[in-house]
Amino acid sequence: MAAVLLALALCGTAWAGAAEVNGTAGQRLLVPVGHTVGIKLFSRGVVVVKLTDGGTPARACGLRTGDVIVKCGGTAVTSAEQFRSLLQKEGDTSLQVCRSGEEMTLRVAPEANDRGEYGIGAWVRDSMAGIGTMTYYDPASRTFGALGHGITDVDTALLMPFYDGAILPSTVKAVKKGESGEAGELRGEFDLTGDLGPLYANTDRGVFGTLTASYAPAEQETLPVGAPEKGSAQILANVRGDTVERFSVEIEKVLSGTGDGREMVLRVTDPALIDATGGIVQGMSGSPIVQNGALVGAVTHVLLHDPTKGYGISMENMLSAS
Repeated sequence: MAAVLLALALCGTAWAGAAEVNGTAGQRLLVPVGHTVGIKLFSRGVVVVKLTDGGTPARACGLRTGDVIVKCGGTAVTSAEQFRSLLQKEGDTSLQVCRSGEEMTLRVAPEANDRGEYGIGAWVRDSMAGIGTMTYYDPASRTFGALGHGITDVDTALLMPFYDGAILPSTVKAVKKGESGEAGELRGEFDLTGDLGPLYANTDRGVFGTLTASYAPAEQETLPVGAPEKGSAQILANVRGDTVERFSVEIEKVLSGTGDGREMVLRVTDPALIDATGGIVQGMSGSPIVQNGALVGAVTHVLLHDPTKGYGISMENMLSAS
């Protein structure tokens, strides 16, 4: 089964305002990848993304947007469909909720609609899928990192609580070019049944997982991890078909202490990339940044007022979350 999905939620936008591999001791060498992948992620419990207006059981019990419901009536919640089935009974029930890292128990009394189905007046989500870019592959551990930022819920903008997930092979089929005030995006096709490897973490500095033995990136050149500095650099990006290309960029600023995936300001200088995409677009999050023969970071955000500019996370900071 093939799926064509937009790159929404897998690339940030912003308004302006391990192991040693054939290297010296302690030096980590990684393969910069730059190829898009399909990413599917399943949450722990279900995320409350919207509360119905008016006096509803969800509002009455104190449920809030962004809460994660992990148990209903003492039973672990595993999907939105299963949660709905757990509510199909008369009388009140308990909801075990995780809110900003704290767990609490709420009592809620589901109400029946005109079809006799019980609910509480809350929209919930249990999974997400889309397109992003794999940043690096570690041939020693077979682990990988992608995106350079976390997968967040499109409605709440909160990090999706991680339970399970995987990456899938992807091919770029079309590009919506970025324009001032509107981010562009890569549109890709991927096979929902063709897992390349499981994810083990969704963090604010990237998603991380392990590749299966049957898959390895086409590019196998390893580079040392380095620190970014002002000056010319390249990004590896997959903006057409299966091809990964190198494009010229300029690192205009290196910022310190931001901790939010905005540690460097990038400007696309390559006419070929500007012609193809308008600059940085959604779905390019995770594109590796190479400078002076080292892997120094990954693209994370595009500036909405100028798609030729964006932000990047340093490789050292991304790896610290892996």
